[in-house]
Amino acid sequence: MNFYFAPLEGITGYIFRNAYNAFFPCIDKYFTPFLSPNQNRALSPKEMKDILPKHNEGMYVVPQILTNNAEHFIRAAKELKEEYGYCEANLNLGCPSGTVVAKGKGAGFLAKQEELDAFFEQVFEASDLKISVKTRIGKESPEEFYGLMHIFNKYPFHELIVHPRIQTDYYNNTPNKEMFGYAISASKNPLCYNGDIVTKQDYQRLCEEFPQINSVMLGRGLLRDPSLIERIKGESGTDKGQLKAFHDKLYADYKEAFAGDVHLLFKMKELWFYMIHMFPEGEKYLKRIRKVSRLCDYEEIVGRLFREQEIKQ
Repeated sequence: MNFYFAPLEGITGYIFRNAYNAFFPCIDKYFTPFLSPNQNRALSPKEMKDILPKHNEGMYVVPQILTNNAEHFIRAAKELKEEYGYCEANLNLGCPSGTVVAKGKGAGFLAKQEELDAFFEQVFEASDLKISVKTRIGKESPEEFYGLMHIFNKYPFHELIVHPRIQTDYYNNTPNKEMFGYAISASKNPLCYNGDIVTKQDYQRLCEEFPQINSVMLGRGLLRDPSLIERIKGESGTDKGQLKAFHDKLYADYKEAFAGDVHLLFKMKELWFYMIHMFPEGEKYLKRIRKVSRLCDYEEIVGRLFREQEIKQ
């Protein structure tokens, strides 16, 4: 099985990727939070920093692009290949954010199938980069996926990563396994499954239901339990020392990168929203972490958490 780390905006940037990979070297592909090219530039300075090869050594990283303009995608893909040496780019057709969808991007692009078809025709004529797609099954109805699959099958995608929810589901409701089964039967392109793999049992059920799949993408499950893939592979999972070492490296690297306490604390609080689930009495510590405004108070609370709590097994 190939394991991919999903892009999570604001969380899985290069600093996080390097810290994670140092302690959990089990990811076959990392996908970057989306890049947003426009008519003025292919990449912003912040985006360039995230995809610089020197910031991603020892990892297979795929830049993800968010756009509904073929010329913008082509320009970004060309720069990624010629300036930075990338061989694959991924189109985001999955982001359910209202502000993104309102612009006809992300999952909002799925509702414009004729435009999407024309987009891919232009992209594949102009780009020699491997193109993969991360998609939902529709904007408002799962039945949209039939037409979308017809479009996808017209083009030689390197991979089709399917999150079997519609845009209006956001991250609620249950992934539509029936439609993913349809994708397996109908797709002419290699498939990867994405959606709600947060425990080893979730993964095992997926494999039992779809034994044909050899690639899965995980996101929030890896934030809740950084050792999830180790558990899936039958290893013992994270011990407390390993988790603390990961936390400490990430904290130190963020501290070096960001000026002031506010941005650093925001980043760490965002991580603990997920990772606190590894501790049986974590919620009482999370409440205190959320309230801190000084690094010394944060360090004191997290230190107590690691001393006083054991990891769930």
